[in-house]
Amino acid sequence: MLLQIPDVLSPEEVAECRKALDAAEWVDGRVTAGYQSAKAKNNEQLPEDHPIARQIGDLILRALERNPMFMAAALPSKVFPPLFNRYRGGQSFGTHVDNAIRQVNGTPHRVRTDLSATLFFADPSEYDGGELVIEDTYGVHTVKLPAGHMVLYPSTSLHHVRPVTRGARVCSFFWIQSMVRDDGKRTLLFDLDLAVQRLSEDVPDHAAIVQLTGVYHNLLRRWAEV
Repeated sequence: MLLQIPDVLSPEEVAECRKALDAAEWVDGRVTAGYQSAKAKNNEQLPEDHPIARQIGDLILRALERNPMFMAAALPSKVFPPLFNRYRGGQSFGTHVDNAIRQVNGTPHRVRTDLSATLFFADPSEYDGGELVIEDTYGVHTVKLPAGHMVLYPSTSLHHVRPVTRGARVCSFFWIQSMVRDDGKRTLLFDLDLAVQRLSEDVPDHAAIVQLTGVYHNLLRRWAEV
């Protein structure tokens, strides 16, 4: 499932974050790449232990906790602390697949990467190029979202970032370990959850709501790993 989630951060939050990010010192983005990805990766990144990265990362995590679409789609068990990258001057990231396991820097904690997320901090008008291109069983998808919006997609997907030829593309990226690791099962649960919500809005006293809610939770109980 590839899902665009609007307004994860408000315009005011984006503006404050951009001010801090633009003033920060960036390093070579290959510091967090695996062996294969490092050969394709050409961008800048904020160091993982940078105070600004931690401050804005915490803001993002709080925003995700209160975002019902993210919670319903991801069914998160663990969220890797958000990282930050910047592309400019022709920088790009060639086709790759994300590492299956990520270790949280300075800790013994590991996150299985079921889902990948990119949260945009620059509006499309600020830069040319920089599209995130994701390949899945339904074809090739090109993503370039307004600042504050996020895309969520399976970490098993091949993807790349096209060269940025004008301006700067600034984003946060991170991974989610879901309670339901199978993308097909997660998608079924998400669709069922949305259907129950719509039925509750349209026919709030319909007897099927309780039954369908029970089906949702029984499937989640069957499939979830906690």
